[in-house]
Amino acid sequence: MIDGIYILANDVVYDQLVALLNSIEANAGRKIPICILPYNQLLDKVKAEVASRDNVTLFEDYDSIAYWDNFATQIWKNYPRAQKTWREWGFPELYELPMHRKFCAVDGPFDRFIYFDADTLLMGPVDYVYEKLNTYDWVANDFQYKSDLKFIFDGSPEQMQQIFNSENLQTQIFCAGWFATKKNIFSPAIRADLLNKLTAGEADVMAFLGPDQSLFNYMVLRSGISYYNFAFHDCEQATGNHWSSQFDVVDNILYDQGRRLTYLHYMSISSSNFTQLCAGEDVNIPYRDVFLHYRYFKSPEQRPKSFKRQNPLMRLQKTTTSFLNQKVNNIKLNYRNLKDRITN
Repeated sequence: MIDGIYILANDVVYDQLVALLNSIEANAGRKIPICILPYNQLLDKVKAEVASRDNVTLFEDYDSIAYWDNFATQIWKNYPRAQKTWREWGFPELYELPMHRKFCAVDGPFDRFIYFDADTLLMGPVDYVYEKLNTYDWVANDFQYKSDLKFIFDGSPEQMQQIFNSENLQTQIFCAGWFATKKNIFSPAIRADLLNKLTAGEADVMAFLGPDQSLFNYMVLRSGISYYNFAFHDCEQATGNHWSSQFDVVDNILYDQGRRLTYLHYMSISSSNFTQLCAGEDVNIPYRDVFLHYRYFKSPEQRPKSFKRQNPLMRLQKTTTSFLNQKVNNIKLNYRNLKDRITN
């Protein structure tokens, strides 16, 4: 039985990836193998980092990558409402397609695994998560269920009741930025069945601002695999994990009312903020010193000694330019990959 960790990343989130890898090394309690799922082909820095660590590998099963790219493409191409909305918003017709490469983890080498978005930091041991997978097929630890259901599903109540047959759908949703499950949890038969249902019209219940998150929730709930959320089923002992919460910091570990966090999630904070911070710019990031501690955990001499405050207008211009360049590069790579798949 091989336990492991997967992370979706590319060079754009390099500073966050290094911080996450170091936080895992410092706080996991044991050495755990890690596999990086490639968001796209911008991987020069990532490959160099992988080569420097004996427990980290790069996922190179290109058949699996092509399979899940195609799986997601079929779903969203056959969802007219999403296509129309993305066009109106000025988004590409396959918005955030590479985020679906998280699904490649179920084809990878680990029998039981935890998935981390790159914008997270591990704060404590995770053996209790792997142990829960002895009883359940899918494990989460977040408070997504307290948010608006429309972030995950926005079909009509009648549609959702017909598809999920659940009176408590709100309590079952989860964040796809951190979860645990098992290899091959979605068998070929399950995949084919869900794909048929989605392309036949059931995709219409999914929200499309975070398409991979909607799809993960759909597949877990629609397949009927067993599911457990520590933050719901054991909410008195569960801690928060979102950066907006007020946590105590002790020796670069975060605590929620005396309870040690499992992970901190910097969800919705632009990766450009972290890049600028590591370049010595005075960027205000929650728990900034904690992030910098883990980013330079192995190279403290490289940690910026001081931070230069930018003119607000220049900072806005630089952040906007960096964000747009990142989006343009990702879109170009996504369409190049799509063209290659069509040609081949």
